[in-house]
Amino acid sequence: MPIIRIEITREGATAAQKAALIRGATTLVADVLGKDPALTFVVIDEVDTGNWGVAGEPVAVLRTRRSAEAG
Repeated sequence: MPIIRIEITREGATAAQKAALIRGATTLVADVLGKDPALTFVVIDEVDTGNWGVAGEPVAVLRTRRSAEAG
């Protein structure tokens, strides 16, 4: 019984996009590991950009700085 967790930033992924992620992840696990899609669970967690960091900075701060630099 695979459980697949996908974390994305909360920036307006549509229901259709989330459904595509669920389908794609389920298909991948079925194809690669031979797991039964009916027993494969997918959880999508959406994280606020203030709670998501990369390169030592919160994403919101990083994007603000990069936007100012591109000016």
